Amino acid sequence: MTAGPRRHPRLAITMGDPAGVGPELCLRLLHQSHDGYTPLVFGDATILEKVAGLIDIPMSTPVVSAATSAAGPAIVHCPTADLRGIVPGRVQASCGEAAVQYCLRAISETKRAAVDGIITCPINKEAIYSAGYPYPGHTELFAEQFADSKTCMMQYASDIACSFVTTHIGYAEVCQHLTGERIADVIELTNDALNLIRGTVPKLLVCGLNPHAGENGRFGNREEELLILPAIEKARKRGFDVTGPVPADTAFTPQSREKFDAVICMYHDQGHIPIKMIAFDRAVNVTLGLSAIRTSVDHGTAFDIAWTGKADPGSLFQAVRLAANLSKTVK
Repeated sequence: MTAGPRRHPRLAITMGDPAGVGPELCLRLLHQSHDGYTPLVFGDATILEKVAGLIDIPMSTPVVSAATSAAGPAIVHCPTADLRGIVPGRVQASCGEAAVQYCLRAISETKRAAVDGIITCPINKEAIYSAGYPYPGHTELFAEQFADSKTCMMQYASDIACSFVTTHIGYAEVCQHLTGERIADVIELTNDALNLIRGTVPKLLVCGLNPHAGENGRFGNREEELLILPAIEKARKRGFDVTGPVPADTAFTPQSREKFDAVICMYHDQGHIPIKMIAFDRAVNVTLGLSAIRTSVDHGTAFDIAWTGKADPGSLFQAVRLAANLSKTVK
């Protein structure tokens, strides 16, 4: 990727599961000032209009059929199945189908260079499985569409960031998916992404897999010595500033977070728990290694408050800002 200015990037925001908080988040975004970027919401305009009436937010944004038809902020209507009978807060196959189709429409427009980046609102994994799709999350869908080779998930906030060697798999499967090559790839992806986002050489911290980072082989099957440490040494030879492996229970202390720019985590909850404890309404999900910019909210569909006007749009606002900044830097 080469640097080049983009003053007013056009950003696709996918509505996510129609029965979740995604419609409200999109409406709240459209009613904010859009300093330096143009939001294009990809979703069902009839659902957005219905939710707007329920939460008392006027829907004044133009509705268009394609991103190329939008001169400014717009709703790109993506009709799928008849959604008039959906129930907010419930898992429904029709909503899973719709959520995937919004993403595919945004991906298509990105490949045509009609938009400069994609920001996704939350989907429900059970709903998309019910609709017949195999993806355990957005990351895998976007990797299928845009990945050249290696990708990973990073959860990012200004005061805490985590990248993940494995994500949406069961704990019993984690060891099967840990390889020195994969760990080294995640270190490299994280280093490059933070260099781009912050403009400085990052300091990275790598977690061990086992309690106490294995306690010199006492716990686990020496994953730290056989897999993680060789990957760290490989990264150091490439000039990366990497420390570890360290016990995960000390990786996220205030002192550690002040010293390091990101933590490389071996499995999902090793990093997601501290991220959501520290920056629940501020963290952004970024897919690293794609040929396109993709960020996302760092929370789920929140079915318990769907269509009630209680959704916090903070994570979406941060995801949009990060995508806008990246799109002005990368092309």
